[in-house]
Amino acid sequence: MTLSDEDKITIEKFALQNAVKYGKAPQLGAVMGKVMGSCPHLRPLSKEVGPVIQHVLDEVMKEGPEEWQARLEVIAPELIEELNTKKEPDKGLKPLDVKEGESVVMRFAPNPNGPPTLGSTRGIVVNSEYVKRYGGKFIIRFDDTDPQTKRPMLEAYDWYLEDCEWLDAKPDEVVIASDNMEVYYEYARQLLEMGHAYVCFCDGGDFKKFKDAKKPCPHRDHAPEVNLEHWDKMLAGEYEEKAAVVRIKTDIEHKDPAMRDFGAFRIVKTAHPRPEVDDKYVVWPLLDFEGAIEDHVLGMTHIIRGKDLMDSEKRQGYIYNYLGWEYPKTTHWGRVKMHEFGKFSTSGLRQSIEDGEYSGWDDPRLPTLRALRRRGIKPEAIRKFMIDMGVGETDVSLSMDTLYAENRKIIDTIANRYFFVWDPVELEVEDAVCCTVNPSLHPSEDRGVRCIDIGSKLLVCKSDVESAEVGDMLRMKDLYNIEITSVSPLKCKCIGDSMEDAKSNKMRIIHWVPDDGIPVKVLAPQGEFIGIGEKQIVDELDNVVQFERFGFCRIDSVDDGVVAYFTHK
Repeated sequence: MTLSDEDKITIEKFALQNAVKYGKAPQLGAVMGKVMGSCPHLRPLSKEVGPVIQHVLDEVMKEGPEEWQARLEVIAPELIEELNTKKEPDKGLKPLDVKEGESVVMRFAPNPNGPPTLGSTRGIVVNSEYVKRYGGKFIIRFDDTDPQTKRPMLEAYDWYLEDCEWLDAKPDEVVIASDNMEVYYEYARQLLEMGHAYVCFCDGGDFKKFKDAKKPCPHRDHAPEVNLEHWDKMLAGEYEEKAAVVRIKTDIEHKDPAMRDFGAFRIVKTAHPRPEVDDKYVVWPLLDFEGAIEDHVLGMTHIIRGKDLMDSEKRQGYIYNYLGWEYPKTTHWGRVKMHEFGKFSTSGLRQSIEDGEYSGWDDPRLPTLRALRRRGIKPEAIRKFMIDMGVGETDVSLSMDTLYAENRKIIDTIANRYFFVWDPVELEVEDAVCCTVNPSLHPSEDRGVRCIDIGSKLLVCKSDVESAEVGDMLRMKDLYNIEITSVSPLKCKCIGDSMEDAKSNKMRIIHWVPDDGIPVKVLAPQGEFIGIGEKQIVDELDNVVQFERFGFCRIDSVDDGVVAYFTHK
């Protein structure tokens, strides 16, 4: 078989497209890959295709960019158009598999052992957004059936609901798993009666030996009546912790050990922190069992879960099959890692707070929504950030700069501008004229001016003048030009207010505040900044402002000086 004229034209098209794109003769391998990808019938003929491509490339090299463009416009104008069309990266949420007329029910199921973090926010936003798009019901379900290892915090239940509402993701229904213990018990009894579950008394190490050897433990084949008797004793508190476990029967010879007879209930005699529950129960469902039952009872149609939970889905599949239920449609997503925070766990953060390493859950160094909200990150920015990320199984590694960029678009036009001088030093202005200056509150929005009374002394950042020498000229932003006359003590004289002079003499522009400004403390992820700011900052309580040459900050309190939380640059 030899190459047809059409095949040769195809080779020439891809060779010319590559040449036009990069402005130089292409490499053999690049064109070969494009040809083989588009022409499967040529793949068995690679030995013949190679020399033809090389011949075409030799001809291409005899001409230049103008000839390449002209020839490509003749034989394949669509490839010119393809080059001119900038392909935007895929962003946003892909369509759900939804039947016509189907009402979508989706959930976010946190363990309330701390407030929402950036990691959990993805589940809140994406699930609520899908329900908004398709109509239906968005449910928050608190998976709080571990009163010991991942002990719930009473405050966290409200924190989640507050943050959901802040994110425009108010749930249609709120479910607390620890309220539904009797429902889990009912289904456990059914499975025991059907012979699909049993009460196991093996020590954890002994059961692992049986499981690894693909052999049943001695209790696996007990009759349903025996298992039900043991079940009732478990519920009555007659067995100690770790003495008995309810297991779901699966394939004991399954190739994956994680699938073999997994645990469904264990005995925990630690009281639950919710007063409504307290020590009412001593037998608690494990998450795979509790989640499986709840997803069915609540009528879940679609589930989005981490790809690391695929085993959970397979285990839950046994329960669904035994009870004759249909499993919801499931989508998996990869992990999201934020460069600035690395790996973290809510329980680890909780311990660090208790140890005094952080001031609380809204410490600006933490990846919690409470911290981000206090710093001035807007909920619209977080929603867009999470929605644009989409749903895919690939692990994602991102920088907070991406979120900050979205937030900057929102706050830049609404944030008033002020001067804040950190690590301040005093600058005496010789022959100063006392006056009032009126810098604008915003460089592009017509929002009025600030009123700053100027005397003979100003405060400037130490870093702006620590290397200054006598004779250096500086532009004081929105004020006047100065010449340094002494460095110890630091003094200067005014040399006019011409911006043209500042430009022609290439003066550095620095900011300043009068020496009677107000104390300002900025709390930031990288530490604290102490200094002096303009008096009018006290009028910005709870607002995000921009401290010029420093960054955006949210004014948190003004009672005894100003305390601000750093937002971002």
